Amino acid sequence: MLKTIQRFFTSVKAAIVLLILLIAASILGTLIPQGRSSQDYLARYGQLGGVFEKLQLTRLYQSFWYIAILALFSLNIIICTLARLSAKLRRAFRPKCDIDPKSIQALKVTDKIKMTQPRTRAAELLKVELGRRHYRIREHAGEKKSCLLARKKVLGIFGSDVVHLGLLIILVGGIVSGLWGVRGSLALLENQTLPVPRADFSIRLDKFITEFYPSGSVKDWKSELTIIEGGKPVLQKSVEVNHPLSYRGFVFYQSGYGSDWENPELQVWLKKKSDPAYLRTVWLRVGQPTPVEGEDITLTAARFLPDFVLDEKNEPSTRSLELKNPAAFIRGERSGVEVFSGWIFAKFPDFSQMHQAPESELKPELKDIKAPQYSVLQTAKDPGVTVIWVGCAALMLGLFLAFYWPTREIRFVLEESQNRTDLTAGGLSAKAREAFQSEFNGIMSALRKTI
Repeated sequence: MLKTIQRFFTSVKAAIVLLILLIAASILGTLIPQGRSSQDYLARYGQLGGVFEKLQLTRLYQSFWYIAILALFSLNIIICTLARLSAKLRRAFRPKCDIDPKSIQALKVTDKIKMTQPRTRAAELLKVELGRRHYRIREHAGEKKSCLLARKKVLGIFGSDVVHLGLLIILVGGIVSGLWGVRGSLALLENQTLPVPRADFSIRLDKFITEFYPSGSVKDWKSELTIIEGGKPVLQKSVEVNHPLSYRGFVFYQSGYGSDWENPELQVWLKKKSDPAYLRTVWLRVGQPTPVEGEDITLTAARFLPDFVLDEKNEPSTRSLELKNPAAFIRGERSGVEVFSGWIFAKFPDFSQMHQAPESELKPELKDIKAPQYSVLQTAKDPGVTVIWVGCAALMLGLFLAFYWPTREIRFVLEESQNRTDLTAGGLSAKAREAFQSEFNGIMSALRKTI
């Protein structure tokens, strides 16, 4: 059982599968806005919004299953690294120098020289040449033979391990952000102040500006914000797309805007069927009775829907929060008695469903709608972001060591015979083998000149 678990966590295939799952989940987290309200998901995705919430796709980075995949991937990296680390440590800090010439000849790059100097003198010449090329030397001397182990860029051995360490630090930062990070959204009307979730300060929207292109499409949104702490303003900044506000670890992004259709201002024209010249203009707010000038009638907008539709229960509802089919339920009263009531439509003035008293000839029409705009701010606090940056730095260092700092190792066996020395050399390099071959040939050429 333990061997099966070990094989799973040391398997490259398992690492690849887990990495693919993480990438796929992260793509979903990018496509599906995170931390919005249930109403927002319902308006955006319909019934799928509820499914997304149940599967924790709307808070994906805090979900149990996403953090579980991160933990499994971290375990895979840790066990793979530890399984290979002891051998690398022995190679880096306790290398063996074999005095058998046959073991040297098995290396990738080899050469032999017969030197006229005795073994000790030949070793001195070799050390001078290797030192000039910044090699560090270990020597093991026997009675008739000696071995010199020359190495440089030894830290390159640990390049992949430093990469793994960087990935682990990034994953830890991701888990910290997932468990303790704060993500959400705030919808603010002008001059409205709201407390920031899980913070001890508030934020106020002083002004919201929408800039348009000549074609009419949105060019930019700007929110002039004030941070309020302890009842006093402490920071003011204009926030727009790609220019967030940062304060005490929280970052506020401009993510969108909307119109407050629960509190619109409606322009209603009041006409008479018998008098084409008769016209009264009344501005109404939902739920607020407003008298009509020159008449003993009071108008009330009882309800407003920006995109009128009859739902499956044949009840008035709205399909969206856009002005696609605006409609208002209007009630007219005289001395507390209802004179007329019904739905009127801005785009279809002749298609009204009014219930009127027989003596009434007044006809209301919905002409204009104004609603205060609100700014949508995305809020985020990532306590693991510093950890993630440290992990990125470690990752880049590991890639540098692995690709641009390859370990070079050359072994020399010097065998003395009648005041002469037979030198056998062999070397290897994990990367840049052509450059190593050239350096190896240069060392051997320099030694031949001393013969």
